[in-house]
Amino acid sequence: MIIVFEAELWEWDARRADSWVFVSLPADASEDIRELSAEPRRAFGSVRVRVTIGATSWQTSIFPDGSREAYVLPLKRAVRDAEGLGVGDTSTVTVELVDF
Repeated sequence: MIIVFEAELWEWDARRADSWVFVSLPADASEDIRELSAEPRRAFGSVRVRVTIGATSWQTSIFPDGSREAYVLPLKRAVRDAEGLGVGDTSTVTVELVDF
């Protein structure tokens, strides 16, 4: 399953000192992922993915976020710096599920 979408970068405010930045996957794609990954569950309900933003690609995990009712993708500082992205910017994101 490959998902391509536009998303705004947002900062997780629960631990400001750590400066975690995420994008949220679309609600419909998140629902499809929930159905595909129902069992077995990985840590925190995570799903392994390959991600591409601009010229940067990497492997990571996405996580369900009940308050947003969507999966969220953490964006490392190295990725944000390489692509010139900051909180509030919008980017095209390609997510491919691994192990499905």
